[in-house]
Parts: sequence; structure tokens; C-alpha cells
Amino acid sequence: MEAMPRHYKALELDKILELLAGHTGSEDGRKLALSLRPCESYEEAMQALERTGAAHALTNRFGTPSVPALNTPQALLSRARVGASLSMGELLEVAYILQTARVMLGWQRQWQGEENALTPLFFMLRDNRELEEAITRSILSPDEMADTASPELGDIRRKIRQAQLRTREQLDKLVRSGSTGKYLQEQLVTLRNGRFVVPVKAEHRGEIKGLVHDTSSSGATLFVEPLAVVEANNQIRELESKEQHEIARILLALSGQVAGCLEDIRDDYDALVQLDVQFAKSRLADHMKATLPVLGRDGKTQLKKARHPLIPAASIVPIDIMIGGEFDTLVITGPNTGGKTVALKTLGLLSLMAMCGLMIPAAEECPVSFFEKVLVDIGDEQSIEQSLSTFSGHMTNIIAILAAADSGSLVLIDELGAGTDPVEGAALAVAIITSLREKGARIAATTHYPEIKLYALQTPGVENGSCEFDVATLRPTYRLLIGIPGRSNAFAISQRLGLPEDIIEKAKELVSGENTRFEDVVSSLEEARLELEKEKEQARRYRMEADEAKQIASKMRQSLEKSNEQELERARAQARSIVEQTRFASQQLLDELDDLKKEKDKKEFSAAVTQKRGSFKGNLRKLEELADPVTRKKSSYRLPRPIRRGDLVQMADTGTRGTVLSEPDSSGQVQVQAGIMKLKVPLESLRLLEKEGRVSVGGGAVNTRRVVGAAKEDSQTEADLRGMTSDEALMELDRAIDKALLSNIKLLTVIHGKGTGVLRKAVHQRLKQHRLIKSYRLGVYGEGESGVTIVEFK
Repeated sequence: MEAMPRHYKALELDKILELLAGHTGSEDGRKLALSLRPCESYEEAMQALERTGAAHALTNRFGTPSVPALNTPQALLSRARVGASLSMGELLEVAYILQTARVMLGWQRQWQGEENALTPLFFMLRDNRELEEAITRSILSPDEMADTASPELGDIRRKIRQAQLRTREQLDKLVRSGSTGKYLQEQLVTLRNGRFVVPVKAEHRGEIKGLVHDTSSSGATLFVEPLAVVEANNQIRELESKEQHEIARILLALSGQVAGCLEDIRDDYDALVQLDVQFAKSRLADHMKATLPVLGRDGKTQLKKARHPLIPAASIVPIDIMIGGEFDTLVITGPNTGGKTVALKTLGLLSLMAMCGLMIPAAEECPVSFFEKVLVDIGDEQSIEQSLSTFSGHMTNIIAILAAADSGSLVLIDELGAGTDPVEGAALAVAIITSLREKGARIAATTHYPEIKLYALQTPGVENGSCEFDVATLRPTYRLLIGIPGRSNAFAISQRLGLPEDIIEKAKELVSGENTRFEDVVSSLEEARLELEKEKEQARRYRMEADEAKQIASKMRQSLEKSNEQELERARAQARSIVEQTRFASQQLLDELDDLKKEKDKKEFSAAVTQKRGSFKGNLRKLEELADPVTRKKSSYRLPRPIRRGDLVQMADTGTRGTVLSEPDSSGQVQVQAGIMKLKVPLESLRLLEKEGRVSVGGGAVNTRRVVGAAKEDSQTEADLRGMTSDEALMELDRAIDKALLSNIKLLTVIHGKGTGVLRKAVHQRLKQHRLIKSYRLGVYGEGESGVTIVEFK
């Protein structure tokens, strides 16, 4: 495996790859994970990230498939290519690869049809179930072949078992025999050199004729093959030889099948190893709570809520760090152990991870730039062997960085200019930064020198950054602040720790005036920043309170809208009830007019007209009151008991009687059947007719016991609807049905004519919906045929 470059190792990329390798399943997958390096081109890095993103999205939807510990098949495939016979263990390894490829293809069927960056890898897999089953059906383990591997093998093994059984039976008789059993050390049959023998006492060697195959360690026992079973043992050995030849033939045949599928098996294995690494990247992203970055090539990196992946999540403080865009150089200052080096490593390591196709522990969709080179000088480079001081070690690295850096480079330098005279070190640091900027590199460096802070303040394209330090607690907060130079806290920290005041004052007098003014400026900036932080926090609280008030107002508005909708629905229900009652009352008026027409030739017609006119006016007044429920006077009537299904009631508005079909609903509406009509009536407009009793209500239909004093003299058995519109015909049909029911007429003839069939269709539709009609049919010859419909009542 190629050694990792020193710059990558300084950023601890090797430790990240170790974590990645720990999530792989196969040995070659582990090796591939450890050999990952940043891609050489932007296009390759984009493809690597797309594959990782696809793997992560698929595992979130369908779970993570696992690749087991597969052994590399390269050696055995090479042997199969030249016609060599593979062992049972090697053939099982091939079957294991084929099985894993088949299972992976089965997992892919969950999203088959969706094209993504992993599709080419799945396209390399083949479902070679025939070869897989041929191997697993024939081979039980690396040391055992199944009897069913071939008919010949099964027959040979059956004969071996039969011969062994006969031989054992012969020896068992010899062992149990009284004449020979006394010469045996133990009464048992055992095997030596693949032949059945019995243990004979050494002193009785001549008593049992046969071949000696072995002797016990003490010499007291001889393992003798009696002459009686020598031929049987020879037969067993011959059969066993045939068995081995048949096993060899089967292995050679299976090896030939493997040789015919060499390329497919190799492609399966290569694709499985690559998929193993891709899914390991997804598992590592879940472990780190990482997201997919947006890779660019403009040199701009802007990490938000970035976390160093090797620091425990409980102790890490996320940082925002950026480079490129408005500035190409970031100078980070702050106290020791304040997080400067961690910030530098976080920037470099997350950039390398993105270029390796790994997701990064940062906010979603952070822009990360692709760099052709990442050059690093971090840590103590002192070397006793090379007789180099810390400063010399750093300078050796920086010289190499200056030689390699170009416009596609990210340069990270820790403690730039440290280890030598502060004045000279600061001057060197500024000169190095200037030289690297002239080469077009992006630079991030940490330092303690105020001269470099001042350089960053005065130079366009160079920005200050600082690691925040809480002087009150003498602890760093590990927050990285971009745009603010770090403040020197040596005097404040010393004072808090108890250094005498006079020593601190003398030290302040020794600081140059220029440095004092610079520190005063930094101090003023720090105070202004803290004040802005307080105002920002206060604004955040106000915004939260405003959002909370907005949510409360929204909930109240929704509640009012819901209440208004409920009121509207109650009004609609009341309006429907009024319409139904009005329609029923109008029908009664029309019926009375029909009765008057029929009585016009009678002597009592004048008196009847006067009576009907008064009744008509009274009903009209009721309709007017019904049409305006707002002006209706409230009645003092109270129901003597709750309304129940089956109660006989009267509607106070129209005087109509009916039967209760359902108890009051949530809006106070009661369903009442009056004749053939079902009405929704407000509870307050009903009067209970307790003296009339109750009727039976069941199955949704009302079975009303009618008491009819006498049928009307003019009860009719026909209803002539010809010449009417559909609406007029249906009203006339309803009247005819009511009269027929009141007169106990069982059959009604409805004359609708043949015509276009529209009227007939409307009549049949109405009859189909009527609960009291048993059946209806068209007329036959002599009845009017299709021009009439014969109705039969229940």
C-alpha cells in the first residue's frame, strides 16, 4: 500500500481512514478504504461524492446491506483458467461470492428503475444462480462432498456402507464369540489405516490369524485384521478409491464451470468490494452525523458548525471557518490551548475528506473547494537525529511548501514565525504570507505576533480571526471569530492568577507605545463585539417572543374560523329544514286545490270554497313565518320527556304529523318521516303526541300503522303524467302514491307515455328510491306496454 503523504498524515487523515476501514466487511474492502487518497481531479472528486451521497440516501430508505468477509478469488481464478481442479473449500468461496452478489441484487430491486451514481456498480453484478446451486448442492463443507453430487458417487457410497456393515457384522461375531473373545484386550471393532481390526492381547498373538496393522504404545495390544475379513476390507478400499476418483471428477467439472464464468466472478467480486467501501462511507457518516458538502473549484470554503471528527462529540465546540471569497488568507490568533490548531486542522481535514468522497461533520450543503494540493506545517518539527531546532524544522517544511505551492493549493501553517527572535520571526511570517499569496494559494495560519495581526488589518484579502477567551474564568470558549484579531491576555491572566500589581504595571511600561495602542484598539473592538453579542441575544429573544405571539394569534384565528364554519353549518342545516317544511306545506296546499277542483259541481262547493280560502290564508301565513325564522316567536312549550325513535310528533310550524327516525344530533336537528318525505326538523319545533302512542322503526324504514276511517270516495288507481315536465310529473306521482297508500290500494298504474323515454326514466328512478314500493314493471300487451308502469305496494 502506498505510504500516505506527510501533509495528509499531519492532518490525521490516516485516522479517519482507519475509522472508515472499521465499517467495512471484507478484507479487500478494508484495504481499499485504507488506500483512499484525495482525488486528483475535480471531476473524480465529484463522482466520489455523488456515489457516497447515493449510498447514504439509499441506506436511509432501505437499510444498509452488508458485505461479508469475502476472500480474494484472484489466485483460484487463475488456477481455474489454466484448467486446474479447485478444492472444495475454494469452490465454496466462489459460491459465497455468487451468493453475496445475488443478495445485493435482491436489495437493489427495492429501488430498481431509479438511476443514481451507484447504478454502474450494480450493473457489474451477475445473478449466476445455476453455478452457485451446482456448487452448494454438491459440496457440504470444505472437507465433505454430498452423496447427491452425482448418481455414481451416491451408488459408490451406498456400496461402501453395505460392505462396511457386512465386515462389522463378521467382526462383531468374532468379538462376541466365547472361543475368541478371551484373546481380545477389549470387545470392540476399530479402524487402523482405513481397515477394520480387533485389539488382540500380545501374548495371544498366534490365537487369531491375521495381519497386524498397529501396536499400542505399551506393546500389550496388537491391532489385528483377521484373515476372514481381509477380502471384505480390500473391497472397501477399492470402493473408497473409486469414491476419490469420482470426487476428483466432480471437482474438475465444477472447476470447469467456474473457468467458464471467470470474468463475471471477477466483476462480481470487484463490484462487491467497491460497494462495501461505499456503504462503509455511509455508516461512517451516520457515526459522525456528517452531511454532504457542495464541492466547488473556486477556492472558496465556508464551513458552518464544523466539528473535528476525532474529538468526542460531547467535548467539541462547533466552529464557523471560511477561506476564499472576500479574503484568501486567514490569520488566527489567540491564547495557547484556545483551539487555534484544532481550527486549522478542522479546515484541512474536512477539505481532504470531501476530496476523498467522504461526507463531513458540518452543517448541510457547506461549500468546500477542491484543491490540487494541501500543504501543511503543523506540530513540533524538532529532530535530534538531523540536529534541527524547532525553528529549523519549521523552516525546512515552509521552504518545501513555498516550492510546491501554486494557485490550486491550500496552505496551513501553525505558529508561523515561531521559535526565533519575535521581531525577525514576525517579519519572516509576513514575507512568507506575501510570497504564498503572490503564487495564488489559499492560506490559513496561526500566530501570536501582533505585527501579523496589524498586517491582516492593513492588507486587503487578508483577514483576522481569533479564538475567544473568557478572562473571567481563565478558560477558552473555543469559538472562532472571523474578522476580529485575537487579544493578548497575558497581563489580565497574570493579574487574575495573583501576580503583584506593581510587576504588572512595570511590564506595561516596558511595552512599546505602538503595541499598547494596538492592544487598546483590539480591546475596544472586543468590547464592541461583546456589546453587539448582547444586543444580538436580546434581539433573538424579542424575535422568539414575537414568533410565539404570532403563533398564538394564528391559533386564535384558526379557532375563530372553525367556530364561524360551525355556525355557518348550523345555519345551513336550519335552512335545509325550513326548505323541506316549506315544500311539504306547499304540497298540502296543492292537494287542497285539487280537492276543490273535484268538488266544483257539488252543492256544498260555495261553503267549501269559503272554508278552504280561510285555511289557505292561514297556511300562507304559516309559510311566511316559516320563511323568516328570525322573527319567529318563541313558544313556551316544553317537551315532557326526551324525544326517542318511533315517537309520534307534530311540527308546530305546519301542523304536520310524523314519526321520529333518529334522536337529536349535535346541532339539535331531528329526522322525522311525514308520509313519504323525510325531514330534518329543529327539536324546539316538535310537539310530542303521547296519546297517539309510538310506532315501530327498524332497519332504517318506518313501519307505520295507519288508522284510516274510510277511504276517499275518489281514490284512484291511475296517475296520468303525460304532457308534464319531469318535475311536475314527479310531484304528481308522489301525490298519487300517497293517496293510494292512504286508500290501501295495492296496485297503481302510472301512465307516462312512450315518447323519448326521459319521463319513464325519471319515474323509475323515483320508484326505485321509495321505501314502501315492493316492485314495479312496464305494462304488457293490453295494459299499455312500455307507455305505462305497474307499481305494487308493500
